[in-house]
Amino acid sequence: MVCGRKLPIGIDSFEKIRKNNFYYVDKTMFIAELLQNWGEVNLFTRPGRFGKSLNMSMLKCFFEAGCDRSLFDGLKITEESRLCEEYMGQYPVIAISLKNVDGLNFEAASAALRRIIGTEARRFSFLADSSRLDPDDKALYRALTAVKDGTFALTEEVLTDSLRTLSELLARHYGRKVILLIDEYDVPLDKAFQSGCYDEMVSLIRNLFGNALKSNPDLYFAVLTGCLRISKENIFTGLNNLKVHTISDVRYDEYFGFTDADVKEMLDFYCLSDYGEEMQDWYDGYLFGDVSVYCPWDVLNYCDELLANPKAHPKNYWANTSGNAMVQRFIGRADINTRNEIEKIINGQTIVKEIKEELTYPELDDSGCFSQRRRGNNTGNAP
Repeated sequence: MVCGRKLPIGIDSFEKIRKNNFYYVDKTMFIAELLQNWGEVNLFTRPGRFGKSLNMSMLKCFFEAGCDRSLFDGLKITEESRLCEEYMGQYPVIAISLKNVDGLNFEAASAALRRIIGTEARRFSFLADSSRLDPDDKALYRALTAVKDGTFALTEEVLTDSLRTLSELLARHYGRKVILLIDEYDVPLDKAFQSGCYDEMVSLIRNLFGNALKSNPDLYFAVLTGCLRISKENIFTGLNNLKVHTISDVRYDEYFGFTDADVKEMLDFYCLSDYGEEMQDWYDGYLFGDVSVYCPWDVLNYCDELLANPKAHPKNYWANTSGNAMVQRFIGRADINTRNEIEKIINGQTIVKEIKEELTYPELDDSGCFSQRRRGNNTGNAP
């Protein structure tokens, strides 16, 4: 590899990238903007493969008590010395990803959620012997990590209270409020919708989030990421401290995906600057707020191929990186007007659609979405 630095294809661990000499596109000023534009609960919605999980991993590495400060050596955030002194390594952090909450039925999906919560709780095994916790506190911790027949045995009551309970125990041990990071928050609802256990999963996630995020005295702040804003599901019922940042929001617009400057710097680093125009033609197809954004997955993969073969041609690397079952189902149901619009896109033409930022999954199947198209207007609903 040129310059001895590998490209981090498919790696969403900030620690792994920094410790193993992978190329890193510096997004650490996201931390400063997050702290400046304060919100107790912050929700970021972006497409898949645009760096959400990597940013969440970076936040965990920065804020968590006992963090390895050397991971941030040479990065932009270290120029904010006062901020680093006040916040770096100063907080207990609960970090979970819900991307694997899946199953053929609700029992299997809820078991996957118990495994994720139980595994995260086990990271804090010192709570079992903490001198700052009383016997009742320790009993609560044991309930979070209990295993029966090889699986985590959290009851439904313990599960729905789990994030609230864990934050309380950590705050008591550290004497500081907790930062909560929830990556891919909407995946369980997507999977449940496809497997027929949607209502049960909505109820479970609503109770879990409500207990952890609403009037939690031990919460310093929380960050959630996902692909869709689905607040109408009532999973955020009564949550008046939620700040939502979609792709149309100018705040944080440069911290998900690669900007022109990011791509130019990467191409220069690998002596691939001659491919800048081609890279822009193929992969600069998004607008987040006021910033033109490249898909990181495409850029990294094409750079990797070019380093092996300078004659390599660009490809659509992003297209097959996620499940397309829902899209295929809607294409199958599409009327003639929608099919004509799809053909226009395939042929390189442009169509204009009004974005509806808040949807429930049942609304995606609502015939009203299709009736609008049949009436021939130009305001079809898109997630």
